Amino acid sequence: MSEETEEIVVIPGDGIGQEVVPAAQKVLDAVGNFEYVEADAGDAVKAETGEALPQETYDLVAEADATLFGAAGETAADVILPLRTAVDSFVNVRPAKAYPGVDALRPETDLVFLRENTEGVYSGHEDRLSDDLSTLTRVVTTSASERLAEFACDYVDNTSFQIAHKANVMRETDGRFRDAVVSVAEENGVETEEVLMDAFATKVCLDPTQFDVVVCPNLAGDVLSDLAAGLVGGLGLLPSANLGPERGLFEPVHGTAPDIAGEGIANPSATILSAAMLLDYLGYEDEAADVRTAVESVLEDGPRTADLGGDASTEDVTEAVVSRLE
Repeated sequence: MSEETEEIVVIPGDGIGQEVVPAAQKVLDAVGNFEYVEADAGDAVKAETGEALPQETYDLVAEADATLFGAAGETAADVILPLRTAVDSFVNVRPAKAYPGVDALRPETDLVFLRENTEGVYSGHEDRLSDDLSTLTRVVTTSASERLAEFACDYVDNTSFQIAHKANVMRETDGRFRDAVVSVAEENGVETEEVLMDAFATKVCLDPTQFDVVVCPNLAGDVLSDLAAGLVGGLGLLPSANLGPERGLFEPVHGTAPDIAGEGIANPSATILSAAMLLDYLGYEDEAADVRTAVESVLEDGPRTADLGGDASTEDVTEAVVSRLE
């Protein structure tokens, strides 16, 4: 581990983000020497300032090597989409893994979604043309699809991955995405297997072991990874990384959970696992592995929060992880 002090931007955001991000910071402090720059974003900031994402926060993220983000409520689209732009994130990495001790619907699940992160239906081109008509323009480029495919080839170490798409219906957009990804894979000697995204939704529930690394367009990756969360025990277990060529933004997949916000019972596992992905990104591979091992041990042996059938607090789980690291 480097003796250099690493600087990380932290944005707790709204709801349980205010609880799980500090929990992850405690875990980071148990394995490394870090300094934190705290920034604001989300509903509360908008209510106070009129802006969900202050320019100062955007600039901090755009200059930082790594950012840890919690959650945003009604302003989520106004926060997370620009933040992904700030780090030039072209891929969203979302692992979905079942852990021992967790009452998972499919305990054999262990897959990773590589989601295109810049375009598709999340490009923001929506119009209300009349009282009866609204439109949404879907954007897919060969360049963005190829960029994702190059990352996927490196990620699987030039072995193989699956592509989930709907090119049989969205022939021009998903067809372009599929063709670009397949072409890059062939150039790199990587095997690919195609599956229609609706068929994937059925197949992954029946037998998740037939999938390993799944490359998806933006919306498909968002929806299908949430589906996989249901197989492993819920969104409280899914971390994610928004990666660009020089910067990364790390966040749990879950939202603000307003029904339990402020009660101190939120499951910090997804945020701590997101922090482990952050450690990997910064080059702390051994420390990242230690954090994952500690989280898995706590999930297996307890204590557990209410969403996993226990009665532990956020602090209880956090301290249990830290104690295993020590």
